[in-house]
Parts: sequence; structure tokens; C-alpha cells
Amino acid sequence: MKKVTKKVMWIFAAGQFGWAILSGIIVNWLVYFYQPDTETISLGQQLYVSQGKVILGILTLVGAIVAFGRIFDAFTDPLIASKSDRSKNKNGRRIPFMKFAALPFAVFTVLVFVMPFNGINFFNNVWLVVTVLAFYLFMTIYCTPYNALIPELGKTQNDKINISTYISITFILGTALAYSSPFIWDAFINSGMDRMPAIRLTFTILASIAFVLMMVPVLFIKEKDYTRVTTSDSTALESLSKTFKNKNFMVFVSSDISYWIALTIFQTGLPFFVVKLLGLEETMITVLFVLMTFTSFLFYVPVNILAKKFGKKKMVIGAFFFFAFAFLFTSFSGLVNVSNTIYGIAIAVLAALPMAVLGILPQAIVADIAQSESKLTGENREGMFFAARTFSFKLGQSISILIFTSLATIGQATGLGYRIALYVAVAFSVLGAVILLKYNEKKVLSSIEMSKI
Repeated sequence: MKKVTKKVMWIFAAGQFGWAILSGIIVNWLVYFYQPDTETISLGQQLYVSQGKVILGILTLVGAIVAFGRIFDAFTDPLIASKSDRSKNKNGRRIPFMKFAALPFAVFTVLVFVMPFNGINFFNNVWLVVTVLAFYLFMTIYCTPYNALIPELGKTQNDKINISTYISITFILGTALAYSSPFIWDAFINSGMDRMPAIRLTFTILASIAFVLMMVPVLFIKEKDYTRVTTSDSTALESLSKTFKNKNFMVFVSSDISYWIALTIFQTGLPFFVVKLLGLEETMITVLFVLMTFTSFLFYVPVNILAKKFGKKKMVIGAFFFFAFAFLFTSFSGLVNVSNTIYGIAIAVLAALPMAVLGILPQAIVADIAQSESKLTGENREGMFFAARTFSFKLGQSISILIFTSLATIGQATGLGYRIALYVAVAFSVLGAVILLKYNEKKVLSSIEMSKI
């Protein structure tokens, strides 16, 4: 069996670069595109789907569709994970799934933003439901097997932390590229193109780049050269049940749900915070996110080193509290007697450190738990552990979308709903830290080490 080199790790990380672009397009721009505020409409944004709290007088249509898509996605994760864990394909258990999903994953990302009719129309509502569900289905088929490769490629603690670091770098780069969309569509608009075609062309270009990147690990990693595993014989339900019986995993998942609720509120709301609360130009969304990304990179090497020295648990808990402070600071946007540009820069810098920590270490924690379980039981169910983890963050994202889109309708003239959403994010960040205190990191790592004796 070949040793996983840094070159292979970077080839693997290219796949995350690709799917992060597609995920970033949906997470960052779907609500902004389909539930625009008055400032965005004044820029020429058109309305395509029903607006306001049209579902039971509580939920917006966009929020409900995205949340339903995430829930649908979450429930398909265990099915795909089980098929992947049980696969006996001659080319491996993971790569064939990724190869199948890459193209439709990219295509449906674009189709989410291509409406069959102009103006608000019932069939546009239906189209959005169908394309969002298809997007999340193919995202699961690619990402669940992809994530399952992390503990299979990373046999040692250093390897797992290094792989998690590399894919975190490419994830942020992909998300940053998705956040750069306003610069790209503004260039097309300035050349004479209308706003809607300009946005769709932007997403088509980005999705094409994403497809090429997602194919890099598919084409250049021979899975069988790096993995020797015992295929799981458990059914999807049996495997999922065994996974959730792991007490340390249950603690992690509960904490992770809180984290994703908080983070998704921040990510989804950032365009609105910049334009509405700070009163800055649309292109400043990209500027601030790129600044946040660059600053976050400065912490990657220290995080990598400190995690190996002090452990992942302590650093993740600290990052939770730091994120809570960053969200609270953001809630005062536009209320402090400071330049709004300077205040926006401060938000980006404050969010950078916890973004680095929480971008790297949670994946490595799941890999630890999955590896520990395989050593104790002799059954390799890495796919199901990562599927269960993605189930948790998708559940968290679903909840956060419902929260944000509903709160966003409160006091739209003043942006009060956005501030309330940030206070909710603060509460969930603190809750995630408190829950993670119960994670027994020493027990997990000791079981891995004892298996080597």
C-alpha cells in the first residue's frame, strides 16, 4: 500500500475546492437572489418566486424550499454512505461515486438560478423545489464518499490533520471564489449585459471551473493504491444505528449542529449585513470575504501546529466562543460612530481565527472517531460517520435558513431582523462550546494508539 504524500493530499483537496465553489454559490447567493431586499431590487434584481411569509404566516417560500432541500439531502446521506461503504467496485468504494456525481452536481447548481418564466409564477416555485433537491442529491453523492476518504488516506494523526488543513484551505478558496461573484457579474453588467443574464453567466463559469476541479482526484488518485479496508456488510439502517450509538460521536454531532446553525446564519446574512446594515456597495461583500479568507490563512499553520500540541477539543471550544464574540460585534454594524468600511474590515478580521480552527479541526475529529470505531469493531464505516456528520450540519443549515429568512422580514426598513438573527447565532455558538465539553478526546485517541501495540 502506497504512502499518502503531500502531493496526493493536494490532489485530493482539489476536489473540495470544486464542490466548495458550488456549495458557496447556493449558500451565499440563493437567498440573496430569490428573497432580495429593497436595496437589491433597486439594483435591478427581479422577483421570480412568492415573497413574504406565505407558509402558515411564519415561513418564507425560499426559506422553506432551502430547508426542505437540506433535510432531503440529510436523509439521503446515510443511503449513499451505506452504498459506498458496501461497494465492491474494482476502482474503490469512493471514487466511482464522485465520478458519477461531478457533472450533474455542477449543472444543477446553475439550473437553480435559471427560471422558466419571468416574474413571480407558480411554476417557478416548482422549478426551484426540483432543482434545489437535485442539487443536494448530487452534492451528497459526491461529498459523502469524498469525506469518507479522509480517514482512509490519513492513517496517522499528522496525516489526518494535514489533510484536514489542506481541504480547509481549498474550501475557503472555493467559498471565496463563490463570494467573488459580484465582481464578475458587475464586469458583465458594465459591458452592457442585463443583471439576470450576467449573474447566470457568472455562475455558469464558476460551475465549469468547479467541475474540472472535482474531477482532479477522480482522475489522478487510484483509490486501491492507498486503502485496504474491510467492506461493511451492515445495511444502511444498521450502520446508521451503530454510528449513533457511539457516545463521543453523539456529543460531537450535537455540538456540530449548533455550530452550523450559527455559521450559516452568518454566511447567509453576510451580503445583507454589508449592504443593509453597513450601507456599503455590493462588491464590498467580496472584498470583506477575501480579506477574511486571507487573514484566516495566516492562522492555518499555527492552528495545525497547536492542534498537534494541545489537542483539537480545546481549540474548537475556544473558537466557538471567539465566533460568538464576532457575531455579537457584527450585530452592532451601522450603530457605532466608526467608518462603516473600517467596521466591516474589523468583522472580517475577527471572524478569521475561528474560521481557521473550525474549518480544519472538526473534520479531523470525525476522522479520529471513525478510526477509533473501526479499530474497536473491525468494521470500516467511515462513510457512515461522515454521512452522519453531514446529516448534522445539513440539519443545522436547514434550521438556520428557516430562522434567518423568517427573521429577515422583521423591521426590513431598519434591518432589525438581521440583528436578531445574529443574536441567535451568538446563542448557538455558546451552546456548541458547552456541549463539546463532554467529548472524551483522550479516550478516542488512546483507543487508536492501543490498536497499534
